[in-house]
Amino acid sequence: MALTRDFKETIKQRAQTDPEFRVGLLTEAAECLLNDEVDVAKALLRDYVNATLGFQELASLTDKKPASLMRMLSGKGNPSLDNISKVIASLRRHEGVKLHVSAG
Repeated sequence: MALTRDFKETIKQRAQTDPEFRVGLLTEAAECLLNDEVDVAKALLRDYVNATLGFQELASLTDKKPASLMRMLSGKGNPSLDNISKVIASLRRHEGVKLHVSAG
């Protein structure tokens, strides 16, 4: 059997070494939200958090409990618009980027 790397470890390593990849995760998550692909957006945000600052640090940035954030971004999570907006704004600031919407 061939040895393979765990997908989450691959994402984590890439995010830690490639700023464009991290920005891509955030940008794609925002686009998915705008296109009613909420589950994909939550998965991308969860991957970003796990690969970068972690849920404990995100909790301090958002004034939410880590467990609440993990639930919110889980497959069965149903975050309110206020909560998901707060998460994206915190991650955007953490990454030091601005996100803009444009019609295509």
